[in-house]
Amino acid sequence: MKISEIKDLSVPEIEKKLRELGDELLQLQIRKQSGQVEKPHMIRSLRRDRARLFTQLRVSENQSNS
Repeated sequence: MKISEIKDLSVPEIEKKLRELGDELLQLQIRKQSGQVEKPHMIRSLRRDRARLFTQLRVSENQSNS
């Protein structure tokens, strides 16, 4: 997910996407522990996407509070 795509999302959409990515990341981590993950690079990608979403969420909150 690119930052330009994230900037177009509203706060509720960002929060929904964070929940979805969190669930997906949890499932991948569980599968990794059992040795069943076929794309281990996806874990890093999901973590980075979540960080981008958290960053944009904080920026949006700071702008609305100012």
